[in-house]
Amino acid sequence: MKTILTIAAAVLVAGTVNAQKLNDKDVPKTVSDAFTKKYPGTKAGKWVKEGADFEVEFELNKIESSAIFDATGTFKEVEQEIQKNELPKGIAEYCTKTFTGYKFDEAAKITDNKGKVTYEAEMAKGKEHFDALFDDKGNFIKKSDIEKGEEKKD
Repeated sequence: MKTILTIAAAVLVAGTVNAQKLNDKDVPKTVSDAFTKKYPGTKAGKWVKEGADFEVEFELNKIESSAIFDATGTFKEVEQEIQKNELPKGIAEYCTKTFTGYKFDEAAKITDNKGKVTYEAEMAKGKEHFDALFDDKGNFIKKSDIEKGEEKKD
């Protein structure tokens, strides 16, 4: 029994260590330069290291956004907050029916470096939340693992 609890605790800690907040000085110059080149005149917000990649939050045309770059500065994707009614038809209904007990919290449009668009619906219940991913036509792709964090305030 102790072994199972130890393994469970290790998995929990490993999941929370995945994303690491960074000071600006800890972001490689190639990465910060790539951000500046891709989004000229845009002020970088909080940087986070996720695995081998770097994610930066920023505001683009008054829209809450984040972009991911690899360690060489190669742009991977941008995620932009959107209104729920901007999602392709059927996503909101799918989430409500499929993820009972969870509230549809936020929506985002994700565009990768090849221009492929996917949509994200963040679902929340108390301190639990997860993301449901959909293609550009509104077809369900996958659900992320449930994470626990601060309770969302509306």
